[in-house]
Amino acid sequence: MDENDEGHEGEHEADRPDYDPEHPEVPDREPPLRETAPQSDFTMGQVATGFVVLAVGLAVVFGLSVALV
Repeated sequence: MDENDEGHEGEHEADRPDYDPEHPEVPDREPPLRETAPQSDFTMGQVATGFVVLAVGLAVVFGLSVALV
């Protein structure tokens, strides 16, 4: 064990059996499902807000570049 690993042992160790490369075993249960932001559902309000932010950003970028030419 690394000296930097101190304090982190035992956090998830109870959920993990020791791995033996000579005798690999299939887990007896599935791992917990993870949910991350790109896989989450969005509300129509959040989508509308995103489009408004996009429109304002594009207007500022292209508006300034056209105005300065």
